[in-house]
Amino acid sequence: MKCLIVQPVHEEGLDLLRQNGIEPVICPDPSMSTVASLVPGCEAVITRDAGFKEEAFAAADILKVVVVHGAGHDAVDKESATRHGVLVCNTPGANAQSVSELALGLALAAARLLPAADREERAGKFGFRNRNKTVELQGKTALVVGWGHTGSRLGKMLRGALDMRVLVHSPRASDIGDFDRASSLEAGLAEADLISLHTPFRPETRHMINRQSLALTKPGAILVNTARAGLVDEDALLEALNSGHLFAAGLDVYQDDAPQGALGQSDRVIFAPHLGGATEEAMRRIAVASVQNVLTALSGKRPATSLNLG
Repeated sequence: MKCLIVQPVHEEGLDLLRQNGIEPVICPDPSMSTVASLVPGCEAVITRDAGFKEEAFAAADILKVVVVHGAGHDAVDKESATRHGVLVCNTPGANAQSVSELALGLALAAARLLPAADREERAGKFGFRNRNKTVELQGKTALVVGWGHTGSRLGKMLRGALDMRVLVHSPRASDIGDFDRASSLEAGLAEADLISLHTPFRPETRHMINRQSLALTKPGAILVNTARAGLVDEDALLEALNSGHLFAAGLDVYQDDAPQGALGQSDRVIFAPHLGGATEEAMRRIAVASVQNVLTALSGKRPATSLNLG
């Protein structure tokens, strides 16, 4: 049996495949044309943000399962998968600790404008602290949008480490423990000093942070997005930053050209190169969880995180 590896995964996952008699087939690049050329003869696929498209499904001959290495599965054409009788599943939660830690780090770095301060120090432009106001997060209010594995971990960190009041906006979360639920996104934005996005990208969440919602945001708030680029209207974000209405933003996801565009000219934006789940620990956990899903599916059972063919 063979499993196509569309993008690099931790060696521990590859070893687990081999131990179970499955040969990893490594893609030299993640383009769908390359994927389509290599998928014939493969019973399984593990893919990351490159996804898996109709072109690749059409080329597959014995494919049974596509496993998403991580939680986000937007890039996999699930309708095509269903038409071809291929199961799709993901690995939610395996990277939650790493992503929530990065969200906390981005919030703190944005509050103290650390990247801009670092650049000026390196350039010999001293006096940054006198020219720029920075802020504390201690005891202030945070709005966590999306209360899944990552959002809930961050909420606990913010409350435990910084004694922040944590509001939750997550209509699909029935149990948020002893945290307070915002009556609406708009109500939460009006109270929050820190807004952190952890919700999936869906038609109803596209540009949920836009001119209208930013106008309702508490002046001086910080925005962190470690979820999906499409949640934020970046033109509206730049306007809010330039006007001073929003204090700063920490982004791990954004449009591909954003750092080189107008948003990248702002000293109040931090760009991380999609580092959320890229720690050594998370990559190991996700790879192993992905392979376990492959093994479950190829044994004829249905992985608990299946997304189609239900």
